[in-house]
Amino acid sequence: MFRKLYGSIYTFAKRNSDGLFYATVAGGLVTFYAVNKDSFAPDKKPHYAFSLFSSSDIELNDCLTNTITPEDELKSKKDVMKCRMEAFITNLQGKIIKKLQTFEPEQKFVVDRWMREEGGGGITCIIQDGQVFERGAVNISVVNGTLPKKAVAEMRARGKKTIPADKDLPFFACGISSVIHPRNPYVPTVHFNYRYFEVEVAPGKFEWWFGGGTDLTPYYLDEEDVKHFHKTLKNACDKHDKSFYGRFKKWCDNYFVIEHRKECRGVGGIFFDDIDQPDQNKVFEFVKSCGNSVLPGYIPIVEKNMTKGYGLKEREWQLLRRGRYVEFNLVYDRGTKFGLFTPGAKIESILVSLPLTAVNFIKKISTKLVHFFVSEMVVQT
Repeated sequence: MFRKLYGSIYTFAKRNSDGLFYATVAGGLVTFYAVNKDSFAPDKKPHYAFSLFSSSDIELNDCLTNTITPEDELKSKKDVMKCRMEAFITNLQGKIIKKLQTFEPEQKFVVDRWMREEGGGGITCIIQDGQVFERGAVNISVVNGTLPKKAVAEMRARGKKTIPADKDLPFFACGISSVIHPRNPYVPTVHFNYRYFEVEVAPGKFEWWFGGGTDLTPYYLDEEDVKHFHKTLKNACDKHDKSFYGRFKKWCDNYFVIEHRKECRGVGGIFFDDIDQPDQNKVFEFVKSCGNSVLPGYIPIVEKNMTKGYGLKEREWQLLRRGRYVEFNLVYDRGTKFGLFTPGAKIESILVSLPLTAVNFIKKISTKLVHFFVSEMVVQT
């Protein structure tokens, strides 16, 4: 039944003549949106779409360009998890890009929608040499095909023994991944990744799971910022299970370790992988809460610190810590390794997590910020 007409809402938003705009009519039932890409991509081609949604899961008001899976297919399969997850990450990407763009009046995020010959594609959104963000990317990928044997071996090594090792297995994977490297050393780097994966292990039989997390890497420690960041994540977790924050914070602390240096990468956050309990819908709702907590957890920290003064000493320390960031991503990060193992992957999109500039000084430096455990700092609720 159509929603009550007296509850109809009309929203119009426009960002200049070369920006983004959309209109929502009848309480969100009918949506017309356009993306004028003059600000974002070299082709400068506008995209238009008209949607009639019957499910709150399929929301695309904020997406920056056409979805990878045709929009009518996402709508017609609104109860299928891979469609729900794709719609969520595509819309979340747009929300985050639009917010980050408000800090950069001159430098624009460039949007690259690409397709993969083996199946699927992605949307890469990147900014470089901005006033606030030296380099940042918010990417989504929606890929399908045959699971590479190296990827199968990696999954089985971490406990997915039900996935056959001797077969070519159809798979589907979609996710959103982002790393934001700020210019000011007093603004931390933030990373987040949320993904859904399914493998057809036998005709009509699927293994599925979710993974992801959000973590913070400061260069100069501000305890109030760390408290705020972790508190936001804890609130997102507590909506679903009071044990999640403690479990996934510990997992994050153990995961983001640069083993060859015996250092941790930052001040942690949450991290989880291979989550398939208690059921698909509940895990999806949890992942949505985590994804939606990124902006409220990070933006106040950016606003607080982005205009602080700094000099060469602070810049050198920032570049040293970024060198550590590069080491972890290239040697240990699961997402990087899976992406590089996947045939037809867009290598440039996989490696956008790397900072624009980093160094590795060949001299002894006292690493005062090796890791900072915040379990006792976060206010319990």
